[in-house]
Amino acid sequence: MAQTKTAAATKRPPRTIAGAVSPADDPARATVLATYEGAIRLLQEGKFDKAHAAFEKLLHSGAGDLADRVRMYISACVAQGAKNKASFSSAEEQYDYAVSLLNDGNYEDAREQFTLILKKNENADYAFYGLAILASMTGDSQTCLEHLTEAIRRNPQNRIQARSDSDFQDMADDPRFTELLYPEV
Repeated sequence: MAQTKTAAATKRPPRTIAGAVSPADDPARATVLATYEGAIRLLQEGKFDKAHAAFEKLLHSGAGDLADRVRMYISACVAQGAKNKASFSSAEEQYDYAVSLLNDGNYEDAREQFTLILKKNENADYAFYGLAILASMTGDSQTCLEHLTEAIRRNPQNRIQARSDSDFQDMADDPRFTELLYPEV
C-alpha cells in the first residue's frame, strides 16, 4: 500500500519533444475538435443533412486520427437521412407534417415544408397561413402580415380562422393585424 502512494506521488506529466506543441495547446487541433463536437451535436439533434455536411467538411480539412470515426458518422447520417425523407400522399398530409415541425420548434424545417407545398401549388392558401403563423411565432410581424394577407386573399375563411387562432397572440397589439382581421364594413 505504501508503494502505491509513492508511485502516485512521483508521477510526472508526460514530456514533449523540444519545440513541439502539446496536443492540448494546438489551436488547429482545438478547431478540429470543436467542429467534430458541433457535427456530433447536429447528429444528436436529428439534423442529418447538416451533420453530414459538417462531417464531410471535417474529413476534407484533415480530421487526422478522427477520420475513421468521421467516416462512420457520415455513413450514419446518410442512412438516417434516407430513412427520414418524408413522402406524402397529399399536400394536406405535408401541411400536417409542417405544422408538427412548427409545434416542435423546428422552424426552418417547417418553413421548408410550407415552401415546398407552395412550389407544387401556388394557390395553397393554407401554406400561406402556415407561413404567417411561423412568422408570428418567430417575431417577424411584417412577414406575418404579408403571408396572412395572401392567405386571406386566396381564401376569405382564413380571416375568420385567424381571429381565434392563439398562434397569432403576439400580433394582437399590432393595429395592422387588427385592421386585416376586422376590416371596416
